[in-house]
Amino acid sequence: MIELRPILLVVGVLLATLGCAMMIPALYDLAVGNDDWRIFSFSATITLFVGIGLAFASRGRTENFTIKQAFLLTNVAWLTVTAFGALPIAWSQMDVSYTDAFFESMSGITTTGATVLTGLDTAPPGILLWRGLLQWLGGLGIIVMAISVLPMLGVGGMQLFKVEAFDTAGKVMPRATQIAGYIVIIYIVLTFVCSVAYYTIGMSPFDAVAHALTTISTGGFSSHDASLAYFSNEWVEVIAIIFMIFGSLPFVLYVKAYHGRLSSLYSDSQVRWFFATVALFSVLAWLSYQSAHAEPHETRIITVVFNVVSIMTGTGYATTAYDNWSAMAVVVFFILMFIGGCSGSTSCGIKIFRFQVIIEMIRCRLYAVLYPKGVFVERYNDAPISDTVMSAVMAVFFLFLATFAVAAAILQFIGLDTLTALSAAASCVSNVGPGLGPIVGPVGTYAELPDSAKWVLSATMLIGRLEVFTVIVLFTPAFWRA
Repeated sequence: MIELRPILLVVGVLLATLGCAMMIPALYDLAVGNDDWRIFSFSATITLFVGIGLAFASRGRTENFTIKQAFLLTNVAWLTVTAFGALPIAWSQMDVSYTDAFFESMSGITTTGATVLTGLDTAPPGILLWRGLLQWLGGLGIIVMAISVLPMLGVGGMQLFKVEAFDTAGKVMPRATQIAGYIVIIYIVLTFVCSVAYYTIGMSPFDAVAHALTTISTGGFSSHDASLAYFSNEWVEVIAIIFMIFGSLPFVLYVKAYHGRLSSLYSDSQVRWFFATVALFSVLAWLSYQSAHAEPHETRIITVVFNVVSIMTGTGYATTAYDNWSAMAVVVFFILMFIGGCSGSTSCGIKIFRFQVIIEMIRCRLYAVLYPKGVFVERYNDAPISDTVMSAVMAVFFLFLATFAVAAAILQFIGLDTLTALSAAASCVSNVGPGLGPIVGPVGTYAELPDSAKWVLSATMLIGRLEVFTVIVLFTPAFWRA
């Protein structure tokens, strides 16, 4: 049997932290005279009670986690935090069901950005702030998971980053816990600078903070129904582009740059591939826009790049209905949903490094066909790629696509039209947010979907955020055998 007490201890600490975080919107609502402060205080009390109770009941169990415990903890932690994070939303003045609240909370904590809430322009400020905090906390949790848990578990080829993140990090700092501490500080600093930048170009202090929380976390929740289009300001898009990119680069590289290894930021092949991909798809998106509009391209180039970066990084902000540009645009943005950013960042999707590994495998196989007597070694960042990593990358790649296909098929069975089913499944498994079409597209919401579809998509968001294998392994009989 799997020993549960260490798992419950960590979950208890996380819930206690979440309960403390709930007091931030409670205090803000109290300061502005909104009655929802009572809802947040009550939710915080319940969450703290359960969290502290679990932590005290399980204290004293400090042995190292086994692989099975780590898999189980990852899933239980995300589900528990989501369930309790939904309480203030379900009990607030927004008057939504727990299904909608759970969907919103899952979308927040996985930094997906798909929303079922409307009337955000007049929504209680505490709820708007809470949605931003959920994504901010989720983004930080994703970074920690990507540099610690997933490399240890060998999920989806993440072993590539085990040495880089920890084994050799001692050359920069002596202990791995210091890496986490520096990442938290960098994350906070980037959020602060982003909020100041937003405020400087005209956002209100509240909007600046709310959008900074969801920009650096590449989450995409906005405090307005029209998302960033509400501000009608190209400088807002420019700042968002900059900080969405900051959130999509490996945070370990920021730690190295801070300690004098600035070259790490541009010498890493994953970073170079990321910028090259952004440039390529920006050109394709611009061409798809030009094919349907006669306006000079100078008037829309920022918006085109903004929407490409937003979808590719999984942020999900929108300033225009890009799915109405042309048929080519629909294809371009549908493909973008799957790509994602860099490993060890807050971004989503399949991740750039996996495409690098797959392309490197194809390159070596082609050379082997052309030169049968040659020896060709797959490499990543000038280091050989092991067969274990390559098979893990291929497995997670096909499981990712299989999850998308299964989710889309279930959504169609529920009754959604083909475009909505396909784009909603792609958007949620990639943790992007907006899909395509009039219902879940960039100017729509997920509110019209039936409850069954929302539960399916909530599960899809979790599977995509936890890199597929982490969730699916729990459904194998071998996992539960002693």
